[in-house]
Amino acid sequence: MKELMDYRKKLLERIREAATEFRAACEAVKNPFAAIEEGGWNTHQLAAHVRDTDKQVYGTRACRTANEENPEFKNFDGDSWMTANYHADEPLTRILDEFTKNVDELVEFLEKLPTEAWSRESRHETLGGGFTTQTWVERGLAHIEEHLASVKRYIRSD
Repeated sequence: MKELMDYRKKLLERIREAATEFRAACEAVKNPFAAIEEGGWNTHQLAAHVRDTDKQVYGTRACRTANEENPEFKNFDGDSWMTANYHADEPLTRILDEFTKNVDELVEFLEKLPTEAWSRESRHETLGGGFTTQTWVERGLAHIEEHLASVKRYIRSD
């Protein structure tokens, strides 16, 4: 049990670190409106996507799974969300402020969870059941790290 508690503590520390690193990487990009990859999103769009997905998907799913009896989650279409909700005129600083605030609030919530809440399960409409609170937290971290790596590759190639 101690190993599991240590793992979860490190998981939460890493989420905060990854959020801080993502913010710093986005701020280091000279032109946040230049495409990161050929035909792909730019840093500004990617920051908005990471912020919104972290809050609307992974953060919400982790919290609801911890608090509700086997909730079911709809599939999230990130492209459709961006089409409907992305605003190019939103300041990058505000996007990154909201992202790091959301991460901090999620971590604070998770730090207070009783041990058994981490193992509560939820369902996904297309992926099925068995998704624990911990699973959503791990997936949220993986999502941040995936896009952090993209921004870092872009910075190195710029």
